[in-house]
Amino acid sequence: MKIDPDRGEPEEVAGAESVEVGASVMRGGMSRRRFSQVLGAGLLVTVRWDGTAAQSGQSRSGRGSPRVAARIHIGQDGAITVMSGKVEMGQGARAELSQAAAEELRVPAGRIQMVMADTRLTPDDGITAGSRTTPSTVPAVRQGAAAARRILERLAARRWQVAPAAVRARDGEIVEEATGRRLSYAVLAGEGDFAVAFDEAIPANVEVTPVREWKVLGTSVGRPNGRDLITGAHRFPSDLTRPGMLYGKVLRAPSYGARLGSVDLTMAQAMPGVVAVRDGSFVGVAAPTKQRSREALAAIERTAEWAPAPHPSSDDVYDYLRRRASGGVPANPFAADLDAGASLLRQTYRTAYVQHAPLETRAALAEWEGDRLTVWAGTQNPFGYHSELARALGLTSDRVRVVVPDFGSGFGGKHTGEAAIEAARLARAAGRPVLVHWTREEEFSWAYFRPAAVIEIEASLDRQGRLASWHFVNINSGGAAVDTPYRAGKTRCRYVPSDPPLRQGSYRALAAVANNFAREAFMDELAAAAKADPLEFRLAHLENPRIRAVLEEMARRFRWAERMKSRPPEGVGYGLACGTEKGSVVATGVEIAIDPAQNHRIIVRRICEVFECGAILNPDNLRAQVEGCILMGLGPALREEMRFKEGRMLNPRFGDYGPPRMSDLPELDIQLLDRPDLASAGGGETPIIAVAPAIANAVYHATGHRIHALPIRLPA
Repeated sequence: MKIDPDRGEPEEVAGAESVEVGASVMRGGMSRRRFSQVLGAGLLVTVRWDGTAAQSGQSRSGRGSPRVAARIHIGQDGAITVMSGKVEMGQGARAELSQAAAEELRVPAGRIQMVMADTRLTPDDGITAGSRTTPSTVPAVRQGAAAARRILERLAARRWQVAPAAVRARDGEIVEEATGRRLSYAVLAGEGDFAVAFDEAIPANVEVTPVREWKVLGTSVGRPNGRDLITGAHRFPSDLTRPGMLYGKVLRAPSYGARLGSVDLTMAQAMPGVVAVRDGSFVGVAAPTKQRSREALAAIERTAEWAPAPHPSSDDVYDYLRRRASGGVPANPFAADLDAGASLLRQTYRTAYVQHAPLETRAALAEWEGDRLTVWAGTQNPFGYHSELARALGLTSDRVRVVVPDFGSGFGGKHTGEAAIEAARLARAAGRPVLVHWTREEEFSWAYFRPAAVIEIEASLDRQGRLASWHFVNINSGGAAVDTPYRAGKTRCRYVPSDPPLRQGSYRALAAVANNFAREAFMDELAAAAKADPLEFRLAHLENPRIRAVLEEMARRFRWAERMKSRPPEGVGYGLACGTEKGSVVATGVEIAIDPAQNHRIIVRRICEVFECGAILNPDNLRAQVEGCILMGLGPALREEMRFKEGRMLNPRFGDYGPPRMSDLPELDIQLLDRPDLASAGGGETPIIAVAPAIANAVYHATGHRIHALPIRLPA
């Protein structure tokens, strides 16, 4: 078996039972020898989970320091393979990690093959979330590759009996500068002491290439498996098959909190090839075809008796969250001691529950070999899945393997392992592999949501129109970006948990979306109270030079001053917002129009966004991330919200939910500010946080109606 470096897929050998996924062969119980065949001749260090690895990229070898061989493999055929526990879900990690290794190994990015997110074969690089791949895993890969390059240079120097300083790595070879002698990486991989050398720990102080000398990083490199994605050759988790595989379905409650009483599996069990299981509240079926599994589940549903539970509606959810705020809603500690002449403003903001709406719903394929379990799944959290499966199924960690093919997006919504556990339970009962693939309605009803938020803000202005105090409380949705970047005298910002009525969890940029919406909408209200231009009011209170830079550049590109001097056409408005999160900064300007003929529909005509996240690793990929954030941000700003009543979702399908469509696409003016003097930060989240408040402020400019809730609703 070998891997085609152009396609990034394995070619099957007669008699091999395998599933093609990304750049590795997914087979439960793959042996050390088998994986060596995949990678080619050369050193191989596989690493097993022992629960001690951290997000820093430490290998799970039982030692304190990661080894070069746990990250980098060089075969005697010259093939270079890099291992990472990160996943690829459309955000471009496969390309950027390839670039990181290529930069330090002095080869083109196309020479790098990635093996990603396999808990048996790759280091635990932590969950793929929080924009951490760029600031944590890219440096870890660079350090491993730089250490590998130093080893190759040292081996060549020893062979030639020259000082290591006399040789340099160049285009897959080690070159002696004085004589021009060359040794390829492939030749060095065949040296007798190569394996011992690569088993060294990666030095903590290994030097990586300075930004000014980058040749591969800082350039636009496309997806290594882009051809397969475009042609449909790539197999996503929901496409996978195994010999003898069954299709699984799980009985869901008719409403939140409902408890299962009696249920009859007899009719389902009588269907040819069907396995039906009840274990406590878990009821599921597995069948040879998708249609048969649906029929079997329908037969069970007709017999199930449920005891419903009381549940609030989406109309009451904000009062519900306030009443259940942990310790109550804290009062403003600054309200009683305002300076004479100061004015106090207060406002409440709300954001709805929304779904992640990934392109590919949850999918997991489970297969048992004796008491060993392999699961292929679309998840942002492979090692978290590994632990979750081991706990749920009573297995030791060495008997669980999770493999993650490149999958169809997550947006923070694929951290928990319910689909994988369901597939594993059904596969164990059936004695055959089982694929569980959630429907869109299941995804909208039973996957966790972006939390709803209630945000209370009080702030005071002194006689000169300057912020004198600031009190900000987020109820329920979280503390991301809860602190204000503005100079505000006395300041207190807090997050207060509540007892939520729905499952809730991570979402792109976490609570920074809600907190930035409330803060930036309120800043416009404060600017109006101070009789100041919204841009000038912000600049007067900003000390962060990075935010100032993106805000000033956005205002210049958007022609803010010119727009504010002229009266806009009827129903047209302009708004802006800015913010910081995840080590990056953003500013957004928006032009909107109100269409009275379409029930006062808000049409976003133009968005200008300036974004800065330090030194740019891959400009085209970063631009795609910013575009994706902007378009995703339109949904919760304009239409997206989960509506529910009596524990049932009222809009659990795309036709009723209203995610952004191509007809919503505005003119985009995106400017990326490159800061080679700063460490690179992730770009997959922060660009979303200024979209909703900029639209809200533009709506006020067009209509005179202040926006205090998302999605935006205008009076008829």
